[in-house]
Amino acid sequence: YIVSDCDSIEVYYNAIHYTATPEDAVALALKAGLNMNCGDYLGKYTVNAVNLKKVEESVVDQALIYNYIVLMRLGFFDGNPKQLLFGNLGPSDVCTDDHQKLALDAAKQGIVLLDNDGVLPLSRTIIKSLAVIGPNANATKVMISNYAGVPCQYTTPLQGLQKYVSMVTHEAGCRDVKCNNDTFIDLAVQAAANADAVVLVVGLDQSIEAEGLDRVNLTLPGYQEKLVTDVANAANGKVVLVVMAAGPIDITFARNMRKIGAILWVGYPGQAGGDAIAQVIFGDHNPAGRSPFTWYPQEYADKVPMTDMNMRANATTNFPGRTYRFYTGKTLYEFGHGLSYTSFSKFIISAPSTILINSTPNNILLEPYSNNGEAIDASSVANCDDLQFNLMIGVKNNGPMDGAHVVLLFWKPPSTKGVTGAPNMQLIGFERVGVKKGKTKNVTVSLNVCKDLSLVDVEGKRKLVIGQHTIFVGTTSEHQVRHHFVVRQAGDESGEPLVSIT
Repeated sequence: YIVSDCDSIEVYYNAIHYTATPEDAVALALKAGLNMNCGDYLGKYTVNAVNLKKVEESVVDQALIYNYIVLMRLGFFDGNPKQLLFGNLGPSDVCTDDHQKLALDAAKQGIVLLDNDGVLPLSRTIIKSLAVIGPNANATKVMISNYAGVPCQYTTPLQGLQKYVSMVTHEAGCRDVKCNNDTFIDLAVQAAANADAVVLVVGLDQSIEAEGLDRVNLTLPGYQEKLVTDVANAANGKVVLVVMAAGPIDITFARNMRKIGAILWVGYPGQAGGDAIAQVIFGDHNPAGRSPFTWYPQEYADKVPMTDMNMRANATTNFPGRTYRFYTGKTLYEFGHGLSYTSFSKFIISAPSTILINSTPNNILLEPYSNNGEAIDASSVANCDDLQFNLMIGVKNNGPMDGAHVVLLFWKPPSTKGVTGAPNMQLIGFERVGVKKGKTKNVTVSLNVCKDLSLVDVEGKRKLVIGQHTIFVGTTSEHQVRHHFVVRQAGDESGEPLVSIT
C-alpha cells in the first residue's frame, strides 16, 4: 500500500515538467507501484489515461485492490462505526492520565542540555525570585508546531516554572518571535536585574520556519540577540537560555557570554513542554537528550548556496558538505551532542575482532577482492539480511545523580577503492539506558553486517568493504571509545562458515 506525498503526481507534470501530459504522469506513477495519491490527479486523469492506452486497466485494478485491503483491515465495511469497539472514542479517551504522562515523558526525553557551567540544576530552596523572559516564555501553540492533534491542555514554560518559584516575573521582551523592535527590552532588563535567576526562552515559530517557509539565515530573528545580550548583562543571578526551535540556531554570541551559564534546546516540546522544561531546570529530571542535527555557524549559510543539495564535501569548490556524515567545517555543537547532570563512562565488554564473509563465485569473477579496501557486492552474500552480530557495552554512572544515557554507535568504513564518497562516519545504532549513580549497566546493540557495514555506490548498489572498520561509541564531545575489527573474505576452499564472527 503505497501513498504519495500531497500533489506529487501533479508535480511530475505541472512543476518539474517531467511528463508531457497529466495522463502520462498518472500512468507513470501507477506503473511504478503507487496505490493512492494525496491530491486529485488520479481521480481526474486515470480514466483518460486508460482510454489513451497509457496504462493498463489491470494496473489500476491492482492499485484499487491494495486500497480496499487497507479499508477492510480498518473496518470500513464492518457496519456502523458507532456500534463497533472503537466507534465512540473522544477527547476523554485521548486525554487520559497515561497519555498526558506520555506527552510529558516525550518532552523531557527530547530536551538537550547543550552547555552547563554548573548553573543547572537550579535549587528551589535558594532561588526565591525568577524572571522568565522571551517571546516563547509563555508559548502555547508554538510548542506543538504543525501537523499536531488538538492538545488536551497546555503548560507553558512560564506556568511550569511558576510551580517551582513563588515570585516569578514575566516579560516577553518582544511582541513576537520576529522581534521587529526593541521597545519591550528595557522592561525585560529591569525584571532580570531584580531576580535571583533568569530563564530566557527564545527561538522561532511557524512564522519563521514551516512547510513551504524556509529560514533565510541561522541567527535569532530581529532583536532577539539584543534581548538575550542586554538581559544577561543586567542579570544579578544565574542565567539559563532556552532555545525553542525545530532546527539549529547560531548562538555563538550566547556561548561566549560569561553570564549565560547554561543553554537548553527543547525543540517544539508539545503540550507539556512547560512542565518538561521546568523539571529539567530544577533537577527533577536529569536531561539525556541528544542533538538530532549538526549546529552550523551563520557563515555556513552565508557561503554555501542553499540551492546546492550536494551532501559530500568538495575541496575544489570549498563546499564543506552537509550533515554529520559529510560535513568538514566548524560546528557549534555536533550531531549527537548532549550533556547530563551526572557523568558517564563507557567500555566495550564484547565485540567481534574479525568478520569473515563468503560471496558467490560470480562476484569474485566480476569484482576482485583483497584486504586493501576493495568492495564486494552485498547482494552476492547469501542470507545477507540475516547476518547479525552483537556489541556489548558497559555504561557506568560516575556522577552524583541517577540518570539516563543514550549510547551512540558510529561506524567509520575503511578507505575504499570500490566506492567513492564514503561518509566520514555514520550512526548505526543507539540505545537509551537508565543507570543509578555509582552503578554500571550493560547494553547490547545488535547490528547487521550487510545493512550496517555497507556503502552505496554511484549505481545504488550496496557494497561491503574489505579491511579494517572502526566503531566509535559516543561523540567526540564525551568519553568516546573506539573498537577496530576486520572484515575479510573467507576462502571458498577453506571450509570456513559463510559468516564467522570472532
